[in-house]
Amino acid sequence: MTAELVRGQNHPLPGTRVEIRVSAAQPVVAGATLCDDQHKVRGASWVAHPGAPTLPGLEVSRQAAADHRLAVDLEALPGEAHRVNVLLALPVGTAGPVSFGAVAAPFVAVTALDGTEIASYTLTDLTTESAVVALELYRRQDAWKVRAVGQGYAGGLAEMLHDQGLPQAQELAAAVNEAVAQGLARSVAPPPPRPADGTRVRAAAQGQTAPGPHAPVPADGHPVGPPHPPAPEGTPAPQAVTPVPQQPVAPAPQGTPAPRQPGDATPPPPPGDTGPVDYTHPRRQTAAPPPPPPAAPEPSPGQPARPVAGDATGWSMEERLYNQVWGMFEDLARTTAAYRSAVDFADSRMEQELDKALSDPRNRIGGAGDAARETARAKHTALTDQAKTALDRDLAQLAAEADVVEPALPPAFADWSNPVWHAYRAPMEIPMAVRLGALHLPERPDLRIPMLVRLPLERGLWIDSGRSGLDALTDSEALPRLALDSAVAHAARLLAAYPPGEFTVHVIDPVGTGAAAFAPLLESGALDEPPASGAAGVSALLTRLTQRVDLVQMAVRGGVASSLPPDLDTGEHLLVVHDFPHGFDDRAVTQLRYLADEGPAVGVHLMMVADREDAREYGPLLDPLWRALLRLTPVPDDHLADPWVGHAWTYEPPLPPPGSEVLHHVLAGVGRARRTGSR
Repeated sequence: MTAELVRGQNHPLPGTRVEIRVSAAQPVVAGATLCDDQHKVRGASWVAHPGAPTLPGLEVSRQAAADHRLAVDLEALPGEAHRVNVLLALPVGTAGPVSFGAVAAPFVAVTALDGTEIASYTLTDLTTESAVVALELYRRQDAWKVRAVGQGYAGGLAEMLHDQGLPQAQELAAAVNEAVAQGLARSVAPPPPRPADGTRVRAAAQGQTAPGPHAPVPADGHPVGPPHPPAPEGTPAPQAVTPVPQQPVAPAPQGTPAPRQPGDATPPPPPGDTGPVDYTHPRRQTAAPPPPPPAAPEPSPGQPARPVAGDATGWSMEERLYNQVWGMFEDLARTTAAYRSAVDFADSRMEQELDKALSDPRNRIGGAGDAARETARAKHTALTDQAKTALDRDLAQLAAEADVVEPALPPAFADWSNPVWHAYRAPMEIPMAVRLGALHLPERPDLRIPMLVRLPLERGLWIDSGRSGLDALTDSEALPRLALDSAVAHAARLLAAYPPGEFTVHVIDPVGTGAAAFAPLLESGALDEPPASGAAGVSALLTRLTQRVDLVQMAVRGGVASSLPPDLDTGEHLLVVHDFPHGFDDRAVTQLRYLADEGPAVGVHLMMVADREDAREYGPLLDPLWRALLRLTPVPDDHLADPWVGHAWTYEPPLPPPGSEVLHHVLAGVGRARRTGSR
């Protein structure tokens, strides 16, 4: 029976390999410290955090998330370590809450090897604290126990680490915050809150689970457990150092819309209305969506459910497809994590059995040692084969689902190769999201998940024209050209997603080196004006956009939307900046940083086509700018992470097929719609 602890209460641990599960309503940083018999942390090497997630016998998550799993092997800890403190902290420098008193109480649980919950603790009564020691695992007379601590610190990580005796607490806290900021900069936007009942929103045939992991296989504290028999679910940390088999869990809820829930919002108010300018999606609703459409006919016994396009909940087919794509994304992340965990566990188990066999002198004579080695290898093969069988089954079902879903996607979600683009017409309403590429994992490179980003954009884009991926190119000049082509393709997608007149693209090309790439945008009429060039042109455009941001911000904050000029364009704006930082003075750089930080909230978005190395002359001044943008590459690159497990996903940019005229066809349609003001 699970022990539900209160602050200060302890409970014995039945084994030395456990998993700590953390669940919070907001992304939090999870870490752990080791303490000696004097309750002191001896140095930074005794702290596991996102920047250094592994210690002997301990691994924590590499990024901030709402759910974590920490793997702990108490026998593998250093001999001088007598205590493990589990730490939680709110990320610094984000738009989220600054104290635990402003969020729902975090929940932590300790589970055994088989996933059985040993003890749990809900951290209540927190107020101004931004960091807290949630639990401690401590040694008492050669046995280990867990105690609910709940000690909070208003001074954050630095104060907490200092209280544990770490001399360089301030420096380490800064390193942790930097690692978390870098993790947030590379992560795909997290999914929206899960349904209140914790159920998955994707429909499944009666008696069948939705596509996802199936048969249980040993796992090691890795983010995901193989889920077939339904069981409590949590979000793990990536690749646990110490294998800890985990409980099979049920497929996690799938609907992963971004933080804004679908809801009805009114368009910008007309002159004379005193309400604020509203830049939210015009069809987002807050009520619960209707049930999904009927599932496919029940399959034959023992057969997986037949995939159906749009088998998730939603108010429209578009929303159901959006939720379904995110569900496929999550399923692939979790089933792959389960497989990797099982393989890691099998490897670790074989190494331990071989070490044990070789450490026994009796096995060094005769065939006993050979028999022990063969037995260990046979167990390893059986475990990995079992895991591979489950993985192949799950991937096959996801691939079948992708084959059904991809052709059914609307233009905003579809790949350029989808025939839906050939019948493109300007939309009457803004879609929920836009596709900015595709993601895949090495276990199944041909299974690509559309990378859908909610509209309106909540952060700017950085198209990296630097040396990432240069090894795959024979021409050193090819990468900047590809980056520019990728930026034009992204801009075209955004223009095509909005109704006529509701999205405007501006271009800065200081010395005109991108004229050929930007020509399709200009010639089609998708641009209202030629790209800004020269110091005067760059300065004028940046000044105009920053003044627009200032003006709308003041009107919104002051509640005087009626004071806005009647000719002010309240639609969305995108500024594409090419060849940064060449041709930009300090004032222009400051304006760009301002647009990146303040623009998205009032409908002005930034797309940088730049090489970060070229901006090194500005020193650390521009580091916040890069972190504020979502980095995308013009060639496949594994720099993005999912919000559940933290896998490194290979990102593929949304470039049209070679020789295709689809981009020009779509831009021509956009230009016609802009000129006529109709579809």
